Amino acid sequence: MGDGLRLNMNALDYVILALYFVTVLGVGFAARRAIRTSVDFFLSGRSLPAWVTGLAFVSANLGALEIIGMAANGAQYGIMTVHYYWIGAVPAMVFLGIVMMPFYYGSKVRSVPEYLRLRFNRPTHLLNALSFAIAQVLIAGVNLYALALIMQLLLGWPLWVAIVIGAFIVLVYITIGGLSGAIYNEVLQFFVIIAGLVPITVLGLVKVGGVSGLMDAVRGSKLGEAGLHAWQNTGSTDNPLGAHWLGIVFGLGFVLSFGYWTTNFAEVQRALSARNMSAARRTPIIAAYPKLLIPVVTVIPGLIALITVKGLGAESGDMVYNNAIPLLMRDLLPNGVLGIAVTGLVASFMAGMAANVSGFNTVFTYDIWQAYFKRDRSDEYYVRVGRIATVVAVVIGIGTAFIAAGFSNIMNYIQALFSVFNAPLFGTFIIGMFWKRMTALAGFWSLLSGTVVALGTYLLYRAGAIHFNSDLEESFWGAGLAFVTVAVVAAIVTPLTRPKPADELTGLVYGLSDTTLKDDSLAGDAAWYRSPVLLGVIAVVLAALFYIPVF
Repeated sequence: MGDGLRLNMNALDYVILALYFVTVLGVGFAARRAIRTSVDFFLSGRSLPAWVTGLAFVSANLGALEIIGMAANGAQYGIMTVHYYWIGAVPAMVFLGIVMMPFYYGSKVRSVPEYLRLRFNRPTHLLNALSFAIAQVLIAGVNLYALALIMQLLLGWPLWVAIVIGAFIVLVYITIGGLSGAIYNEVLQFFVIIAGLVPITVLGLVKVGGVSGLMDAVRGSKLGEAGLHAWQNTGSTDNPLGAHWLGIVFGLGFVLSFGYWTTNFAEVQRALSARNMSAARRTPIIAAYPKLLIPVVTVIPGLIALITVKGLGAESGDMVYNNAIPLLMRDLLPNGVLGIAVTGLVASFMAGMAANVSGFNTVFTYDIWQAYFKRDRSDEYYVRVGRIATVVAVVIGIGTAFIAAGFSNIMNYIQALFSVFNAPLFGTFIIGMFWKRMTALAGFWSLLSGTVVALGTYLLYRAGAIHFNSDLEESFWGAGLAFVTVAVVAAIVTPLTRPKPADELTGLVYGLSDTTLKDDSLAGDAAWYRSPVLLGVIAVVLAALFYIPVF
């Protein structure tokens, strides 16, 4: 690495960064006082208000991956990157809040794999718990690598030093403060991240002559006119993303996004920690509103980088797409603001990694250790196991960070992981939730075969045996094929095997609700502006309207 990207940080910038680290650790220690039981450690005692869990929900997803990766996609694919937000996130977040949270929160499960154990059987549960644990440490590694890369590029720290320091701070505040330590830090991180990104967008737009200047410049760039449209030429694959509208709507908009948002426990865990059913349902819907606007601080900077950074888009070196945001920070930001932006990036990485690690420690403790190794131990014992699992996850994450180093666009790597781990799980989940006849064996074989098909598609593509226009198109197809496989296997195996009796499915499948659950609404929850359905419908309508100017 040359010094081409080194930021000119001064004492003020370092003071801002140091203050942030001290605050984060302080939040962890403050959260520790509230931990009495394992539910306190793993699910914040189910006591948090909706606005806190909602901001933590969006922040857990706003990792360095999202910021670095989506800006890289903005530079590489143009405006089409907004599909990841408006069709690839918001509808699924609303669906989770309105339709799926009542099952999760109402059945009092502590994790997503635990739901599968109740709905299907223990083999399905174990398969999902193991695949989830593997996915979390792989994704934590990507977040850790993203942070280390930033530290190396911007501050000149060696890669391994940055990886170890970043991992250590996340380790401390989650080991001490549990999920509350993670969630309250995520709320703080949300504001720090936005404060770091807004100046990049504003100063970048000033530099290129405002929005109209940006549009003119994009037309003259290698993306051309196509870089300014989201849906143009998607009747064929002759567009920057190389994707057909069917792949965007079904692969991304349905399978990948619903798979990620509705079954990814690292996200769902934030809603499970809400203080009652109404707050749990509003959590992902409240998060959908900031999500609608995040392209302003990720995709637009990507386009600005494409125009202002000469030579961006190299295969290797300082000019890879992943460096779009760091390069803009170097070129645009004065000291002081620079410190806030670097702190924002560090915060974004920590929010992402903390979500992975807190998801991993819960699933490992409840769904692997307690379910299959040590059953009836004390609460203190499980909190201790959770803390040890946190250390293990971070250590493995340090190892997987070096796998991520092999990809020039880390977003492509992460989408491949989602297509393998999340798409088959979503298929199994959604069919099992709405089709009560689906049997336990059908659940297991659907999940296993869907995972094998998605992994096989990816490996054949990497080996050159099958061809796609881009890595992302492979992810869309891999996800879609996995979903179809799950549905077909479920349809074949179910009639050949015996279903569970209806009384065992109460509260777990659509149409068999649990009438014994007492209403847990609080004063004010009945107000019209707190209705999950109303809030959700408005978010989806806004997502559709946002497409009009960039159609």
